[in-house]
Amino acid sequence: MSFTPDDLMFRPGLMDGHRILITGGGTGLGKVMAEACLMLGATVYICGRRGGVLEETAKELMAAHGGKVVPHACDIRVPEAIGEMLDRVWSDGGALTGLVNNAAGNFISRTEDLSPRGFDAIANIVFRGSFFVTLDCGKRWIEEGKSASVISILTTWVWNGGPFTVPSAMSKAGLNAMTQSLAVEWGGKGIRFNAIAPGPFPTEGMSARLNPEQAQEGGSAYGDMRGNPMNRVGEMRELANLAVYLLHPLSAYVNGQTIAIDGAAYNASGGNFSRLTEWDDARWEQVTQMIRATNEKDRAKRTV
Repeated sequence: MSFTPDDLMFRPGLMDGHRILITGGGTGLGKVMAEACLMLGATVYICGRRGGVLEETAKELMAAHGGKVVPHACDIRVPEAIGEMLDRVWSDGGALTGLVNNAAGNFISRTEDLSPRGFDAIANIVFRGSFFVTLDCGKRWIEEGKSASVISILTTWVWNGGPFTVPSAMSKAGLNAMTQSLAVEWGGKGIRFNAIAPGPFPTEGMSARLNPEQAQEGGSAYGDMRGNPMNRVGEMRELANLAVYLLHPLSAYVNGQTIAIDGAAYNASGGNFSRLTEWDDARWEQVTQMIRATNEKDRAKRTV
């Protein structure tokens, strides 16, 4: 999708002079937030492992809105690669003013079926990678005496667990703890930490790994929305506006918070995949094969 000015609640030019890095910014929610920041005047940096995808996104967004989007192929599981990327970002205009920890991976699985490799595929990106990016940026901001805002994209599972998505739930709970901890430790240095816990905002990648049966039929990763109090999935502009608010200095007294944006799904039902306790072995085998096929397609597009 592409936003129009009517999709954003903020005045034009609100983010002029801001420099925002969004991990996993080439697709899905990362691309949505990148577009919103760009439209409001920010210089946007996007990173991920699929260099071609990042370049296509940068060209698409700049063609639609002008401005500057810079793609960086970077594997955030590797601290040295993060440092090299941030060296390039800093040399391209100075310190970042905002970071969005959005890079993620997830898939549904019975926990007893997980391999160490499967666990690491999630934890090394979501938990370790996001921390390494945050730490490297933080050291630079502290050394230079710069203020900044950090947002981490979580889920409501950080409050009640994530059956059948345990590596993601564990990793995002760790980022929730990081958000609360560094909000205190670095808040006095002008570096704020907040998090967003989206509910059902369907994206292609999410649907293919969290509800592959529905994805093949064009449905939502969360299935039937009648269990959501608002009877719908989220609109991308709703998430984008919340992210812009938290990134901007005029929200400076908001610090250490995790904000759900899910139509009250968490309040109504827990917002997780507990319903999958009803699946039998045959259905799990079928779904697992679908997810493996999706993963193979994704690997073919990676450049780092």
